[in-house]
This record gives sequence, structure tokens and C-alpha cells, in this order.
Amino acid sequence: MSITIDDHRAALIGRILLAASQEEVKLFSDEAIQSLEQHKVNGHIIARFIDKMIADLEQFSPMNKNPEQWSNIKMARVYFKQVKRKSALAVADVK
Repeated sequence: MSITIDDHRAALIGRILLAASQEEVKLFSDEAIQSLEQHKVNGHIIARFIDKMIADLEQFSPMNKNPEQWSNIKMARVYFKQVKRKSALAVADVK
């Protein structure tokens, strides 16, 4: 059975929620993106993965999570937005 991109995203969200530190959040996020790149996933699909991660993370409510989980969620949102911005700048530089 192969893993879908949605499965990959769900697993990453689980890891983010269980991360012991903000550094782990960044590490898990970087590993997920690098895994997609190593499997030669198209750049547009990676960009969509990042967009969906941001959207998924924005759906969480602080009322439903403990303080550490909420901190991890906020960190992941900021980090994925930074990655998205850097990607957009890299594409703009190529043009």
C-alpha cells in the first residue's frame, strides 16, 4: 500500500503536535519537504503540500490543544509561511 500525500501531511501534523520543542517542529517540517524532494515530487505539488499544511494548521483552535501543542502549531504555521515565501522569492529570481 502506498502512502498518499494526504497521509504524509496527516503524519506530519501528528509529529508536530507531539514535538518536544520548536526546533523539532522545524526539523520534522524540513524532513517532510526533503522527503518529497528526494522522491522527485513535482515542485507544484510540494507548493500545494505547503499550502494545505498552512490551511490545516490554521484550522486548529487553542481551546482544543494544550499549550505545548498550540505553541507547536503556531511555530509550524510561521515556518511553513516562511518556506512558502522563500520559494516564491526563488521562483521570482529565476524569472
